[in-house]
Amino acid sequence: MISGIIGGLVIGFLSGSNLSVSGPAAGLTAIVLNAITTLGVYEIFLLAVMLGGIMQLVLGLLKAGTVANYFPSNVITGMLTAIGLIIILKQIPHAFGYDADAEGDFAFVQADGENTISSLFSMLNHVHFGAVIITLVSILILLYWSKVPKVNVIPAPLVAVLTGVGLNQLFLAGGSPLGLEQSHLVTLPIADSFSDFIGQFTMPDFSQIGNSEVWVIAATIAVVASLETLLNLEATDKLDPLKRYSSPNRELRAQGIGNIVSGLIGGMPITSVIVRSSANINAGGRTKLAAMTHGALLLFCAALIPGILNMIPLATLAAVLLVTGYKLCKPEIFKKMFQKGKYQWAPFLVTVVTIVFTDLLIGVAVGLAVSVLFIMWGNMKSPYFFQKEKYRTGDLIRLELSQEVSFLNKANILLTLDRLPENSTVVIDASKTLYIDQDVLDIIREFTQIKAQQKKIKVVLKGFKEAYNITNTDHLFLDAPEKEKPVSVVTNGTHKELLKELTVN
Repeated sequence: MISGIIGGLVIGFLSGSNLSVSGPAAGLTAIVLNAITTLGVYEIFLLAVMLGGIMQLVLGLLKAGTVANYFPSNVITGMLTAIGLIIILKQIPHAFGYDADAEGDFAFVQADGENTISSLFSMLNHVHFGAVIITLVSILILLYWSKVPKVNVIPAPLVAVLTGVGLNQLFLAGGSPLGLEQSHLVTLPIADSFSDFIGQFTMPDFSQIGNSEVWVIAATIAVVASLETLLNLEATDKLDPLKRYSSPNRELRAQGIGNIVSGLIGGMPITSVIVRSSANINAGGRTKLAAMTHGALLLFCAALIPGILNMIPLATLAAVLLVTGYKLCKPEIFKKMFQKGKYQWAPFLVTVVTIVFTDLLIGVAVGLAVSVLFIMWGNMKSPYFFQKEKYRTGDLIRLELSQEVSFLNKANILLTLDRLPENSTVVIDASKTLYIDQDVLDIIREFTQIKAQQKKIKVVLKGFKEAYNITNTDHLFLDAPEKEKPVSVVTNGTHKELLKELTVN
């Protein structure tokens, strides 16, 4: 709750994003658990959270947020889709009244010993029909409330939650077995007095500032929280109906200050959270005032009306999240990605599957790796345009090099040149090329000076820069008409003016 309040009030105010909502992130759960176990005392862990915030603030001042520009769109789309699938898979048990796992836990391996898939089967033995009814009614409200005239100015999720509370109270009042007990409801601590409420806040233990383990954990929190924030920020911008851009460096600074404050008063590490952000967008949020109001309402409710919040069924919250998850992973998204070709859908699909079965950062890392591999593969497959056409009594073969020719293209170019038929004419055109790797230049040079002469192949070099030094002293750069660029011609060690005979398109 503390992290959610700070994420809304502090980060919401300082952030440059209009739609991003910050709070405790599921991706940091394992790190937090390991950190508290290692340090042994929660107050020492809070010091690590505060120091991690300082590191994030420094990263933002150093403009390290620009790393977000290197995340490909297919991986970001895959991340959003995977989160949608995870939300659906995780909320189905709650929708059926099986609440063994904590609401909001998005890790594949759960604290109760189950995992995302196995809990779906365990759910079948623990179906609560009261929860099912509340879920179905809530979903109907979420889907059709906007079509009711005059009253649709009230947000549908709020109406669904109030209806869920009302239904359950009716079940309980009538003594029906459909009534949900406290284990199926929201559970917040209730303070008996203002001093008890203030006592829920905790200060860090500054005496451990020299503890090396604290600094290691702080650095881990800073790096992981920053990466997750940048990923979620870009994903939120993609969902923004107004297509606005949020500064990643400003976001890092805001997150850093937020984590400093959170660590100082007893909160967990904070990141931008795509589930909260997408729920904000779906509810009609358009400015940062929505995130700030969210934080203010959390503070108000936790301080003054925790008893009322503890009446909310987890089933009705599951309904809200199920609708949110569906909007993130609609079938149309898969269809659009498959239409873009394998270089788009393969990294997308790998990202989706990996995130669902591991976690967000691992999934994105694997998706990035697959994207790089596909870029390398594509680069290796198409380093040039190959054209073979008839020219009088011999073959004319034209190789037009692409804009960038890297060492990844060596194998294909070498294989193509080695397979050229004897007594042919080959035009190697570098007119449109901005960069050629030295290894590729060596291959062309060796072919021109040795292999072509052995196979009696006429070679026409076009558009190569003098700095490449692709020709030896025996080569001749011929004058050409104004509309033609100079070319170098080699044929069995003898030079000819082929421009009068050969037109190179």
